[in-house]
Amino acid sequence: MYDYDLLVVGSANADLVIGVERRPAAGETVLGSDLAVHPGGKGANQAVAAARLGARTALLARVGDDAHGRLLLDAQRAAGVDTTGVLVGGAPTGVALITVDPSGDNSIVVSPGANARLTPEDVRAAAGLVAASRVVSAQLEVPLETVAEAVRHLAPGSRFVLNPSPPRPLPQELLEACDPLIVNEHEAKVILGGAEAGGTPEDWARALLARGPRSVVVTLGAEGALVASAEGLARVPSVKVDAVDTTGAGDAFAAALAWRLGAGADLAEAAAYAARVGAAAVTKPGAQESYPTAQEVERLCCAVPGGDPRTPGKGAGSASDGSTPGGSR
Repeated sequence: MYDYDLLVVGSANADLVIGVERRPAAGETVLGSDLAVHPGGKGANQAVAAARLGARTALLARVGDDAHGRLLLDAQRAAGVDTTGVLVGGAPTGVALITVDPSGDNSIVVSPGANARLTPEDVRAAAGLVAASRVVSAQLEVPLETVAEAVRHLAPGSRFVLNPSPPRPLPQELLEACDPLIVNEHEAKVILGGAEAGGTPEDWARALLARGPRSVVVTLGAEGALVASAEGLARVPSVKVDAVDTTGAGDAFAAALAWRLGAGADLAEAAAYAARVGAAAVTKPGAQESYPTAQEVERLCCAVPGGDPRTPGKGAGSASDGSTPGGSR
């Protein structure tokens, strides 16, 4: 029996967000909106997204002993996330500097801060938390060796989900644990190397599977997603919505996918549900504050022509899934 549906091992950042009419070119200054400060970070985002959907969720992360750290802890607890694994101190809380343009696309620069101090020793100290989780999800805004250590403490029969963002080459031990590896086009090509990437998402998925993951999900922005495993490849369509802000949509997708897989859904079914969650997230500004409840996801399906709680809905507007154009965040 697992105590948690999902443990997220990852980053927690304060998102400093400014709206801009357009992104500045090199050497250029542009005026933006008033600065808004939101709780964020890929790990913290995934934990909140899963908890909002109803998953029993815990977070293993590190924040600073500062105002941004307190903001992040308060947000996790308000969403119902167990923060037993959140360590405090060692460095200032990580910060993400985000610009959002009128189309909702974003550009992000991250200062890791305390995230870079989440160590393999911290994971070993929290081994009981890892072993008590049905699914463990991670990203790469914390040290790679810390993520690898989490894999070594997985409970028998549990599942490991990785979104390698920001991307880098992955050790074989980590690749073989992924079920699935979730990538967008840029992440796939970094992991494969340009010469091996091929020309289509199907090519990337097959090449990635050959590297060792048990399954792969390639997110394709407005074109939906591609799921791949030993059983074959399948396309999952996107959900059409009017995008307001894509910040955090990729994290909502990954969290929903991980949770649904742990609940027994097959890969295509879980990806279809995750696409709906990501679509709902981009209809509101911000990251964590935009994440829907399970009831809101169902209403999104029913509110569009052809919508069905079991399949992506269809309607007018721009599209988003877990990795929207302009960022995987």
